Amino acid sequence: MLTLLAFGMVATFMVLIMTGRVSALVALILVPVAFGVAAGFGADLGKMMLEGVKTLAPTGVMLAFAILYFGLMTDAGLFDPLVRAIVRLVHGDPVRIVVGSAVLALLVSLDGDGSTTYLICCTAMVPLYRRMGLNPLILACLLMLACGITNITPWGGPTARAASALHLEAADLFVPMLPAMAAGAAALIGLALVLGRAERRRLGTLSPVAEQDMVEDLVAENDRTERPALFLVNLTLTATLMVALVSGALPLPILFMLASAAALLINYPSLEAQKGRIAAHAPNILPVITLIFAAGIFTGILNGTGMTDAMAGSVVGLIPPQAGPFLAPITGLISMPFTFFVSNDAFFFGILPILAEAGQAYGIAPVEIGRAALTSQAVHLLSPLVPSTYLLVGLVRVELAAHQAFTLPFAIGLSLVILVASMVTGVVPLTT
Repeated sequence: MLTLLAFGMVATFMVLIMTGRVSALVALILVPVAFGVAAGFGADLGKMMLEGVKTLAPTGVMLAFAILYFGLMTDAGLFDPLVRAIVRLVHGDPVRIVVGSAVLALLVSLDGDGSTTYLICCTAMVPLYRRMGLNPLILACLLMLACGITNITPWGGPTARAASALHLEAADLFVPMLPAMAAGAAALIGLALVLGRAERRRLGTLSPVAEQDMVEDLVAENDRTERPALFLVNLTLTATLMVALVSGALPLPILFMLASAAALLINYPSLEAQKGRIAAHAPNILPVITLIFAAGIFTGILNGTGMTDAMAGSVVGLIPPQAGPFLAPITGLISMPFTFFVSNDAFFFGILPILAEAGQAYGIAPVEIGRAALTSQAVHLLSPLVPSTYLLVGLVRVELAAHQAFTLPFAIGLSLVILVASMVTGVVPLTT
């Protein structure tokens, strides 16, 4: 019964947001509460929900101050030279803009943090997409898919979880996956080329005069708040922040809080100016953090009621013995829906060890099962349980349901490319 309720809850949630019946915020809160009561956990739901909110609270704080920080840097004009360089490089050609978005995302996302990638890339590319009239769903799609590839790096998270759960070295999982990741990157560039050509047919290209006008329009939007005299100071502050983020000098929420306070004091020392900048960015911050805390309700009930374990046991139990020799590619395939509907922690620590143990009975090494499980990260990042997803749709200003509908086929395709490339290179066996 619990398994049926678990799948029913996830299905109801997805139907409601994909059909636009209710907002993601309402669905994330009310759907799990209704199914939690139906499962007989009404008296315990409060504790479960609070635990889920507490778990995601640091992420909410980090995203709130990250949006504020990069917004302040945009106000101060730090990214104006980058915008000018990008516009001149792409020459008003939609193909170059879209392909450039994919390349930029692949490079920036090598730090392994999706939130930082979205903030940096959207700061540079969203104004250009809006000015050109390009479909913003393309940008959201490419940024997320790029992170789905580079998320396999040991510092990205999933690989470290898989290594810990299976008692392996992260390098043993990651290094053999590099050719498959390269195949995924090539597929992403190819997709960007196709999407860019479609946009070029729809919009055409800009003339040199129109291109120059666009440059001036894009960098003139924040003339009143620019601080050109502080450019080097802001660049140093941002570079220091990036180094601290990568090195893990302090927890991410604390780093962005400190950096935001420093940016406000340096660029807008008066109280009125600081209030004005905070108020200006509040509309971008509020929708993201409310969705983060709402997601805490969903994950808290999903985990607290045992629905996650129930779903895991039911799906693993459905794999017939005759399919055992093919368990490695099966793991890659079922990891797509699993990492979409449950968190990475739940999948890698709760489900992956079961699959690895089953695979050993058929002569499949745990490291091979682990690699197969990593191929689905492009699909995972589309999950409504991933906090950075809400940051991305907020920055690009698209609805979550529209983003999921547009990106999901490409995410599945990219995950399959990485899985097939892993099998071709022999790091994930087709069969024993």
